[in-house]
Amino acid sequence: MGASASSKKSSSLSYPGHDDPAYRKCQELKMERWIQMHYQIKQREQALAIAQHRELFYWMSGFYLTALYGCASYYQRVKRATVLAPLLPLTFVMGYYTDWAYGSKLHRIQAEANMIMEHEEDLLHWPGGLPTVAGIDEARVEVEMEKKMHPHHM
Repeated sequence: MGASASSKKSSSLSYPGHDDPAYRKCQELKMERWIQMHYQIKQREQALAIAQHRELFYWMSGFYLTALYGCASYYQRVKRATVLAPLLPLTFVMGYYTDWAYGSKLHRIQAEANMIMEHEEDLLHWPGGLPTVAGIDEARVEVEMEKKMHPHHM
């Protein structure tokens, strides 16, 4: 009996309870760091996406200017307005990419996302609900069994 009492004391010393303020403060700090890390990762991903759209904008601008020059020079020779028709959709495409790369499109998208989160949160539910630990473990065991039964398929 003395051994079980000493093991209870040692286990309570090695694992602080959830009521311990130092433990709670440590957990809060870990959570804050985790949130900050993921926020910074998202910021970097967003910056990368904006940079990709700007790079695409540069290529599209080159194409647009080449098409503009070609249509304008051909128009000078034939004097028909239909020659300029391809510039109309290209102008809309360039406007879209200009707005995405240098305009306020990203702000409008974020504002719309905030509106959806506030007023249409039923659209944000995952099909089948949140994954559970039991469901994840079940799928993991299933994959392991499949590997054992059919090793040549994996």
